[in-house]
Order: sequence, then structure tokens, then C-alpha cells
Amino acid sequence: MSLAMLGAVMPEEIGPHRETLALLEPQADHRDAEQTLLAAGWTRCGAGDWAIALRSPDGTAVARISPFDPASVYSVALYRDAAHTRQVPQLFAHRRLTGGGDLQIMERLRPVPEHEAAAFHRAIAERAPEVADLVDVVRRIHERARRELPWFGPELDDNPDNIMRATDGRLVAIDLFGADGPNLYATVASDPDLVVARIPEPDRRFMTEIPLTATGPWEPEVREAMRAALAAADARNNSS
Repeated sequence: MSLAMLGAVMPEEIGPHRETLALLEPQADHRDAEQTLLAAGWTRCGAGDWAIALRSPDGTAVARISPFDPASVYSVALYRDAAHTRQVPQLFAHRRLTGGGDLQIMERLRPVPEHEAAAFHRAIAERAPEVADLVDVVRRIHERARRELPWFGPELDDNPDNIMRATDGRLVAIDLFGADGPNLYATVASDPDLVVARIPEPDRRFMTEIPLTATGPWEPEVREAMRAALAAADARNNSS
């Protein structure tokens, strides 16, 4: 199933800052999104392996912009379906970007001490009463993603950085879902035809442009080799 199709069934504008999406051209990619927000007064405030973050001019929201994130539609589904628990971030707006990218605008969050994050992750793993409703939504969406998405991460991401605190003091879980990046990118090198067969080109056009800030960027020649391998596989697929 195309991720563009998955994103198309989700409303793009659902709350505060939805006017920011109106600044984007319909075919905007991750570069366009970043430049548009910077021009509107947003400022860079962080980066990870899959996405960069920009803070809104009023400081109340953060935009997460990724060049390629096949799992993001499932995170968005979690934020919407589990909103009633108040244990996920408040999502203000979402847009799938051209080429497989993703833009999410959500409430601003702050880090928490590692022991608090670890305790919250344990509660999720054990389906403790205080997070039971959240866990039920997490498990339902996780199972759906495992059926639908190639190279979906088989386990929840229990990185302490994925537990944060909202301005009203509540703890929230973010980015529990993710693609199995090491396996996916290893397959680009070992069997690019399989990647081309399972992920349509419009959903992976910028897959070599993720920031990799946390684990270290690829050397330019590595990125170019992956692009060349995928392009050759696309050519073989289109000629068959």
C-alpha cells in the first residue's frame, strides 16, 4: 500500500498552526517545508536520525520535518486515536510531503530525566493501569503497521528520549513506532530490486537524505552509491 494513499485518508489540518500548511505548495518536499517555515519565522531547534525540528515563532509548537519516514503515518494515527489519554503529544497539523517526507506540527515538549522516561516505558511494556488505554491503542496500530509496512520496526522504540513532558506537566510518549532502518538500508545495498518492488518511488525519493544526526551521517559516496543502486533497480523495474 502506498504511504501517500495512507496519508490521503487523514485530514491534514486539525488544529492550531494549521494555517502554516497553507503556506506550502501542494507538491512541497522536505526542503520546501523547511525553507517555508524559516521564512515564516520558525527557528531550527534540533535534529535526529530521521527528522529535523523547528520551533514556532511563539514558542508553543514544534515542527518535525523528515525527508523520508515511512512509519510517520502510524505515529500520526497514534496521536489522533490516543488523544483522549493525554499521554501523547497534541498534534496540530500533519502533511505527507512529496518524495516520502513528512511534516508534523505538535505542541512543544521538554526532555525528562532518564529515570522518569524508563519508568514510563516500563509502564507501557507491562500495560500498567495508568497507561492501559494508551497501550491498547499502541498495540492496535502497531499490529496494523506490521501488516502493512515493509521494514517496519518489530518492537516499540524504548529510547528514553521518546518520553517527554508537555508544558502542563504531563508525560507523553512520542515516536514509539519506526522503520527498521538498519535492515532497510542494508537491503538497499544488498538487494535494491526488493526495495523498489516493495516501496514505490514516490514514497522513497529522498530516502538517502535523512539527517542521521544521532548515529552519524553517511559519507557522500555511500549516499551516491545507494541512489545509483535504486535508480538502476527502478530502470530495470520500469523496463520489465
